[in-house]
Amino acid sequence: MSLDAEGLRKVIANRMGDEKVIVVSNREPYIHSYVGEAIRHSAPVSGLITALEPVMYACGGTWVAHGSGDADREVVDEHDRVGVPPEEPRYQLKRVWLSKAEEEDYYYGFSNQGLWPLCHLAYTRPRFRRQHWQAYKEVNQKFARAVLEEAGSGPAWVFIQDYHFALLPKMLKETRPDL
Repeated sequence: MSLDAEGLRKVIANRMGDEKVIVVSNREPYIHSYVGEAIRHSAPVSGLITALEPVMYACGGTWVAHGSGDADREVVDEHDRVGVPPEEPRYQLKRVWLSKAEEEDYYYGFSNQGLWPLCHLAYTRPRFRRQHWQAYKEVNQKFARAVLEEAGSGPAWVFIQDYHFALLPKMLKETRPDL
């Protein structure tokens, strides 16, 4: 079945009613960077973005992701949100801030050295370090707080992408079993 934007919007409204849509991924769909003195945005090439952005365009909602651009902090509001796409906002991007150490241990450490080989049946021996595990738990908790803030007290549908957030569903369910 092929749907245009209006058809997709109707399917979503019919199936989900008034539930908020929240997407969670490590990588953000828009990055803001300095080019000289100016701030420019770019959309990374990503299968995830290609697949999910039409849904976000159709239903709105919030995309929660790590703010990785050097100008990302400059464009968010007091709740770390920015409307995207910048030319004609259709949904909110909620940025979660990670320190360089958190990014190194959670992403490059536990996720990429430990989980990536396991999840992709790679012929590389997974490496697990206590420090990386601790950061992984803490970053998942940061994302849990951000998702819960965005969900508020109303009904919400949360799509959690990839092994970077394997702990996140349980963390959310402990507070909000209805998500």
